[in-house]
Amino acid sequence: MCGIAGIYSLSDRAVDPFAIGRLCEAQAHRGPDDAGSVLLLPVRGQSGPRWWEPTAHDLSRAMPDLETRGLGQAGSPGGKREYRLALGHRRLAVLDLSLAGHQPMTNRSRTVWLTYNGEIYNHLELKKELMEKGYEFFSTTDTEVILHLYEEFGAACVERLNGMFAFALWDDPRETLLLARDRYGIKPLYYGEFAGYLVFASEVKAILSMQGASRQVNVPALVDYFTFQNTFGEQTLFQGVHLLEPGHTVTIQDGLIERRRYWDFNFAPQEDPAEERCRERLRFLLEDTIKRQLVSDVPVGAYLSGGMDSGSITALAANSIPRLMTFTGGFDLTNVSGFEAGFDERKDAEVLSALLKTEHYQMVFHAGDLEWALPRVIWAIEDLRVGMCYPYYYTARLASQFVKVVLAGTGGDEIFAGYPWRYKAVAAASSFEA
Repeated sequence: MCGIAGIYSLSDRAVDPFAIGRLCEAQAHRGPDDAGSVLLLPVRGQSGPRWWEPTAHDLSRAMPDLETRGLGQAGSPGGKREYRLALGHRRLAVLDLSLAGHQPMTNRSRTVWLTYNGEIYNHLELKKELMEKGYEFFSTTDTEVILHLYEEFGAACVERLNGMFAFALWDDPRETLLLARDRYGIKPLYYGEFAGYLVFASEVKAILSMQGASRQVNVPALVDYFTFQNTFGEQTLFQGVHLLEPGHTVTIQDGLIERRRYWDFNFAPQEDPAEERCRERLRFLLEDTIKRQLVSDVPVGAYLSGGMDSGSITALAANSIPRLMTFTGGFDLTNVSGFEAGFDERKDAEVLSALLKTEHYQMVFHAGDLEWALPRVIWAIEDLRVGMCYPYYYTARLASQFVKVVLAGTGGDEIFAGYPWRYKAVAAASSFEA
């Protein structure tokens, strides 16, 4: 989980070089390992460098926690220089923990710049393909793969990516900014236009740190949330702040903004829906998916409950990671009985952990914990979405003491028709023999 940010002038006005630092600082919790920024696109009529990477000393005024880490490989722009685009990054290092993974990342000619958050699960295959085409790599990051993939395929590179991602890429020769979000919208990318600037970031709180940003409630979106526990399309609960839709890109050139859908769901019927073939296909997809997500240079763990979703994921991951660390949250059952007692799955998780030989950690939620957690959960989630749950916050805090990456079974019930109480009425009114 990295944090990305950027400010793009839709006119010829310069960006405030310290504003990008404030956007990054608002997301420091997303990337404690490294930070960086770059200024690009000189104002019209200005000669000199096309880019400038502020040094750690320059950034320290806006990012006091940065200290001096030797960031900013380029020198001073030499006198007063003004730029119309700023890109920033806060890094959580998962692949290639060295400074070779520093972002914003650029190619050798410094014509393409990238700030990216996510994981590309087919990056090794893509890297091999690009190397066969003559591209050189100086890191083992998936970031560099996206960079060269864009050089080869342009904006269509997003169609080749298997993973979760949100990124901003600057093509200097074309003076074009590309924003992109993964197919399912796993990684967030918010943006808004304020006082002639397009501002984007991984979190709303970063955008709201901009001067002129509105803090007004988006009333239609609030009505949607109270009705459906969710907002739709690009709407957020914040007036003027938009969430780039899943499977979409935004291209900005000469102040013009163009949105494009590059992927959509395809629910075509299966040619051979035989049960045995479906089982084989499902197992292959699960094994392949988990194998790809275990590629990491840092420890990986898994959430574990008593359900089939997290249990299946943990079982397959444990085949590759001896003594896989697993994490469970349960409820204090004092004075609790009947149906409510079933919400505590610690015993089931303990049985699975023993069977799979995982290194298991668990915690108990008590009455009153919500009161302490609620403001922190709201601060972390910001733009409320369906499924907001304070136990996730506590369990994530537990897992973060041991691992940087954790696998979860979120979404399993949606795919396999879980939550049986939702379908009782439909089942009662249906004739499965028809």
